[in-house]
Amino acid sequence: MPKVLISDKLSPRSVEIFKEAGVEADVKTGLAEEELIKIIGDYDGLAIRSATKVTAKVIKAAKKLKVIGRAGIGVDNVDIPAATAAGIIVMNTPFGNSITTAEHAIALMFALAREIPAANASTHAGKWEKNRFMGVELAFKTLGLIGCGNIGSIVADRAQGLKMKVIAYDPFLTRDRAADINVEKVELDELLKRADFISLHTPLNDATRNILNAKTLAKTKKGVRIINCARGGLINEADLKAAIESVHVAGAALDVFEEEPAKTNPLFGMEKIVATPHLGASTSEAQENVAVQVAEQIADYLVNGTVTNALNMPSVSAEEAQKLAPYLKLAGQLGAFAGQLVETGLKSLKIEYQGHVAALNTKPVTAVLVKGLLSPLIEGVNMVNAPLIAKERNIEISETKSNKPGDYQTLIKLTVTTDKKKKEVAGTLFGGTKPRIVEVDGVKLEAGLGARMLYVNNEDKPGLIGNLGKLLGDAGVNIANFNLGRNNEGTDAIALLEIDQEANDELVGKINKLPSVKKAKVMRF
Repeated sequence: MPKVLISDKLSPRSVEIFKEAGVEADVKTGLAEEELIKIIGDYDGLAIRSATKVTAKVIKAAKKLKVIGRAGIGVDNVDIPAATAAGIIVMNTPFGNSITTAEHAIALMFALAREIPAANASTHAGKWEKNRFMGVELAFKTLGLIGCGNIGSIVADRAQGLKMKVIAYDPFLTRDRAADINVEKVELDELLKRADFISLHTPLNDATRNILNAKTLAKTKKGVRIINCARGGLINEADLKAAIESVHVAGAALDVFEEEPAKTNPLFGMEKIVATPHLGASTSEAQENVAVQVAEQIADYLVNGTVTNALNMPSVSAEEAQKLAPYLKLAGQLGAFAGQLVETGLKSLKIEYQGHVAALNTKPVTAVLVKGLLSPLIEGVNMVNAPLIAKERNIEISETKSNKPGDYQTLIKLTVTTDKKKKEVAGTLFGGTKPRIVEVDGVKLEAGLGARMLYVNNEDKPGLIGNLGKLLGDAGVNIANFNLGRNNEGTDAIALLEIDQEANDELVGKINKLPSVKKAKVMRF
């Protein structure tokens, strides 16, 4: 009988689910790392929330462990690379908290609109300051959503029930999907100009970090109110404080902060700030949902071998894993490459498998590719749910296979169609194991992808390499590898540079201003 350790507080229903599936479950919470290390070797599965820290030391001691299940979305407390190296699947429950988080955003919007926390404190103090708290109605106001994925779309639905007009900025939101949920898709500047309330529902990444800052806040409507139940770091807190002090922003309701736990913060103590301690997922229903889901997923894997919501591997049999491993890595890189280049809503995705790869089970390869494509802007995407998320967003996915090799013995080509353009990227394996990008938008080149890359699309004119090298050198950024490709003299060229140091926004801005450069962007893999 498989044995699972539940090391964080979960609903008692999770123990019942394990028992019903024929899995023995022990509940031992509050364990220190050394205590966990002493006993983890006895277990096949580990069910956690956020308290247990599954470190490399814990994983090293987990000789029998096959699966770690996180009841919730975030897995910052799990060393995923170490788990992957040890052959341990890491699962989460990406959608169990969606309704709860969306409802918290709506609750904060009400609290902000009617100044409920300050009025509550005043009334408890016996002041009865009825004239001091003049609120605003939500009805017929415009709610701007920055991010309209799973949680954002639920907020949109609830807001429409309150007779609010909902607009959304989300590069991955297609026009068809926006129409389906009765949301007007707009660009960020348009949202900032029109919204009476702004609610953030996007993951934190390079594209969204400090998306609300002094510059963007200055573009908002005077008197705007801001809600953030997504991630700390989406808002520059110092800039928000200044905007509230200048009375340009009427107030903000925040459930998340740049540093958590937030014991001190420049926004604390401000009357126009409503603050809660990351309560987005804190309802009994949500905790029940994620506990049930994680127990079902772990039990299904241990008993039946079914992989669901895995973060570090797709659904694939043991026999196929060895053959597919290098293709999965290539597919992930191709998807992430395209995902970091597209800037508008996705409409379709065409995947072409040529040569050796066409004879393999490409379903997990496609799942990894779609996951890589969607991950830059959609939170909670993994190999299993990526195709479903794409379907929900009306992104058409098609595959073609040809066993006949072309220029390469094996090739995967990805064509992404957005609202405005097409992007193409193709890759192969050198030596059967080493992923290489061999074509970008019709331009031939051969490049391995490092952790930090600089992508430059430029006109094929003299001086680019020298000017680019000087800018990087002056900034103290070392070039590890330089790959350049073009088709014909005088046409477009593409450079892919692996760089050892970070290229900040100022440096990238300077590169974009070089005479022949059309677009420069830092990419991460």
